Amino acid sequence: MTPELQRMDWMPSPPLAPIDSALDLDHLSRMTLGDAELEQEVLAMFAEQAVRLVAAMAGLPAEAGALAHKLKGSARGIGAFAVADAAASLETAIQIGHNERHAFAALKEAVTEARAAIEAILKA
Repeated sequence: MTPELQRMDWMPSPPLAPIDSALDLDHLSRMTLGDAELEQEVLAMFAEQAVRLVAAMAGLPAEAGALAHKLKGSARGIGAFAVADAAASLETAIQIGHNERHAFAALKEAVTEARAAIEAILKA
């Protein structure tokens, strides 16, 4: 006897073409099921978490790779794909032991841009 197969809805993928904004608001809306209050709550939480994680990674401690990985996942969840890509680059740089400082600087810049976009949304 074969088990019943169920159709599973998969999470949407990030855009194939780059977006002009620090945040993919369509992705955020899909992830929060269009709930505007939830969107604002998630954005505020991400902004705070991003500051804490970047501060914790500042000296590139031994756990910096794990912290970058955590930030990457959170960023993907809200549609901050530039932050996610920069965090992935830092993660890779740490793994191979090359250009960690440059990758960290790029991550800080991406987080700054995402936080500015979040601040504008939260003040609107």
